[in-house]
This record gives sequence, structure tokens and C-alpha cells, in this order.
Amino acid sequence: MNVALLKKAVEEGNVQWKKHVLQRIAERNIQQSDVLNGLMAGEIIKTYPDDKPFASALVLCFIQEVPLHIVASLDEECAEVHIIT
Repeated sequence: MNVALLKKAVEEGNVQWKKHVLQRIAERNIQQSDVLNGLMAGEIIKTYPDDKPFASALVLCFIQEVPLHIVASLDEECAEVHIIT
């Protein structure tokens, strides 16, 4: 996954939120801004290059010392991030 392109897409607001992730962050009182900040500052701990329609990655970040795991994919052709869970 092209990390620089992922961060650029987040910075530019080219982000699509899957219904599943919106439900989960609401249930857990997580702010969308925390997820976006996590994508910018977190560490990719696993990649899923064979995911369809786009390769995805598991990102680990910490929000006020609490771990947050984010799965996101990147449409490199459109420079668009899809936040999955």
C-alpha cells in the first residue's frame, strides 16, 4: 500500500466511510477525526494485498493511550481511501 498516497487522500478529504465502520465507531464513541488522525499517524501492522476490490491494511494507533485498530483500503487510481472497520 502506498502510504504517502493514503495520507494525501486523507489530507484532501478523499475518504469513503463504509456503513459498518460508522456503526462501530458510533457504538464505541469513537470520533471520525480520531480515525482520520489514526490513519495519518498510525502504523501499518498488516497488509492484505489480495483484498478486493482494493488492497487493504490494518493500522494501529493510540487515542489517549487506548489502542485503535483501523482497516482501510486505498483506490490508488482515484486516490481515495475506504475505511472498512
